[in-house]
Amino acid sequence: MSVRTPVTVITGFLGAGKTSLIRHLLQNSRGKRLALIINEFGDLGVDGDILRGCGDDTCREDDVMELTNGCLCCTVADDFIPTLETLLDRDDKPDHIIIETSGLALPKPLVKAFQWPEIKSRTTVDGIVTVVDGPAVEAGLFAADPDLVARQREADDAVDHESPLEEVFEDQLACADLVILGKSDLLDADAMTGVQDFVRRDCRSAVKILPAAHGQLDPELVLGIAAAAEDDLAARPSHHDDEEDHDHDDFESFVISVTEADNPAAIAARIERTLAIDGVLRVKGVCAVAGKPARLVLQGVGPRVDHYYDRPWQADEMREGRLVVIGLKGLDQAAVSAELGAV
Repeated sequence: MSVRTPVTVITGFLGAGKTSLIRHLLQNSRGKRLALIINEFGDLGVDGDILRGCGDDTCREDDVMELTNGCLCCTVADDFIPTLETLLDRDDKPDHIIIETSGLALPKPLVKAFQWPEIKSRTTVDGIVTVVDGPAVEAGLFAADPDLVARQREADDAVDHESPLEEVFEDQLACADLVILGKSDLLDADAMTGVQDFVRRDCRSAVKILPAAHGQLDPELVLGIAAAAEDDLAARPSHHDDEEDHDHDDFESFVISVTEADNPAAIAARIERTLAIDGVLRVKGVCAVAGKPARLVLQGVGPRVDHYYDRPWQADEMREGRLVVIGLKGLDQAAVSAELGAV
């Protein structure tokens, strides 16, 4: 009997730190051959471009596969199953497959795909890992309790307790085998305890909540959970259990080409102002900086914008900055374009 290839599903809300975690896993794979399937919500596969430069024999460029034309759980037959089979059919198939879902994805419908006959005998869902943005939770985002929101956000009435964002957040926690509390370095001891208590309310019993900064966590804690999640879906409740399927009509995304920035602080400031526009949830992508040979990677969510240089611009590619904006449906795209200084 052939050994089934373990698959880890990494989910989490926008900007929680999934990409940072995966970069760390790649850099510390300890000889294990990893492959990635990345499901970027929107038109620009930013995460794939960032992760593809891992430059290691344990994760070659052709081991990174992107699906950019829809949520994985909505395109199972047309996209996901064939992509997974492509990896499994290789002579040198991976030791472990990691799936990074879109921040908007519901994990349970995706895990159901592993019951399909084509892959059921060849794979097992080793674990569902949900990455949570610790400071965001500490600030009161996605809280269902109005009293808790009042305490954490000083009566900020901008939070919609019945919003689809909250349901996504809760579903990702309820399905998890492991929760990683990202950006833990930005929380003091009291805040850490409060966030852990809040997150634990939506988790199944015995699910561990581990703090991590910049995705730095022992890979042995993430890969090798052996949960076989496809076999106990009934124990993973969801707001959408009574639905045939779902859609993401509450969200939209678009790509903006941006001019070369004078310096990182200048483009970061533009993104920070963009994030303040009503309905904007996240901005991420790459930008060219005057006098710098390397691409600047930018990721912004809430009031926080992170940036770093990842690799030199290649000789055959244009120094073109491209940012994907993800937000609630109906956001003012013209205002976003104007703020970012679009080409």
